[in-house]
Amino acid sequence: MTLLLNREPQAWRDINGLDTAEEIAQQPAMWRALRDHLCDEQPALAAFLGERLNNPAQRVILTGAGSSAYVGAIVADELDRCWPAQVRAVPTTSLLTHPELYLRHDAPTILVSFARSGNSPESLAAVELVRATVRDARFLNITCNADGALARRNDDSGGRVLNLLMPAASCDRGFAMTSSFTCMLLAALAVLGKERYAERLPQLAALADQALLDWAAPAAALAAQPMQRVVYLGSGPLEALAREAALKILELTGGRIISLADTPLGFRHGPKSALNRAALVVLFRGSAPLAQRYEADLLDELRRDGVAGACVTVGRDGDFAAPAPEWSDAWLAPLWLLMAQQYALHQSAALGLTPDNPFADGTVNRIVQGVIIYRYDQP
Repeated sequence: MTLLLNREPQAWRDINGLDTAEEIAQQPAMWRALRDHLCDEQPALAAFLGERLNNPAQRVILTGAGSSAYVGAIVADELDRCWPAQVRAVPTTSLLTHPELYLRHDAPTILVSFARSGNSPESLAAVELVRATVRDARFLNITCNADGALARRNDDSGGRVLNLLMPAASCDRGFAMTSSFTCMLLAALAVLGKERYAERLPQLAALADQALLDWAAPAAALAAQPMQRVVYLGSGPLEALAREAALKILELTGGRIISLADTPLGFRHGPKSALNRAALVVLFRGSAPLAQRYEADLLDELRRDGVAGACVTVGRDGDFAAPAPEWSDAWLAPLWLLMAQQYALHQSAALGLTPDNPFADGTVNRIVQGVIIYRYDQP
């Protein structure tokens, strides 16, 4: 029988982890499907964006909550560097509490919402907030669910809203965002960036196919080592990738493994005190030569000190390596994330949990619950 991430599919089914395993493994296929879909949507995207990104007064806010917020954080700086327009990432969880810091009535604004289900109360409230407070507002909804409230409520014919749907299978059935995350990330880079995505996405998918094969056994073996803490480190866009990776291990282990994320330089300023012999450090290696020198220094220090139980690297070389081209860190982030997703899945299984729903008691939910939305204009 063909193995699925180093286990037989029935073994994943037996522990209620088959959905998550399949959704991690399907990502190369999702990226190929995304490429075809984006090519079909190109005329609509061109009409929606026009020349707005060439306008220095144009604001672009990338927003979402949790993993969806990290999508924006990974791509924001690269997109901001591409255009005269001002591009920044602001989580819905910050936008709703402090709108006065991020919104101006007279500044043309494109709100780019990332949403797996499209039913998060914060996502819906953020759209209404921007619609009510910004005179010239447009809305690009990058979502995996055609039936979600974000897509259904915000579909108009005035040209101010565009729903960009991801491949249907990317709307993960499992608790943790995996294929939804990488599809939305790549969609943002493709439609808001300047790279030739029709060529890049198939190349990235081919690299991912091989990485999934090469990393399956090492990720499972790493997860077999008992750890109580996991630290993910990354520079530049990979700092936000580290935060997503840390969230995956925290979610899929039901909070039993404590995780944190930082930059290699920032880690020395206090967070390093979290290390002990039951801690794993995972360093995402960046592409910038200057950042690589700082990363290498910290890695040497950690291995010399011996304070952590294990230190591994993910990147073009190292423990989890792939022969990636000289692309930006934002474009390669989905590839490196495959390691962290697999590791979190195997750790969940090692702890005897049910990866597709690690919180059987309902204390944490796939779609956030219990959020009360308060009006921005009431004291």
